Amino acid sequence: MNTVTKDTIIGDIISRDVMAAECFFEMGMFCVGCPASAGESVEQACAVHGIDADAMVEKLNEYFSRT
Repeated sequence: MNTVTKDTIIGDIISRDVMAAECFFEMGMFCVGCPASAGESVEQACAVHGIDADAMVEKLNEYFSRT
């Protein structure tokens, strides 16, 4: 996974770098540890929580560009 998209599965993101969970926490999504979230896409999870998926993707890609 080079770039995070709205279709990227959350479990794949966390498997790549567990510290990426902080990006979700900063936007009010504390469900990253939930078993259901592991199979959800960024877009699906953001829709459930009322979070802007584009903003989340941007935050995650910014994070991964620094690591």
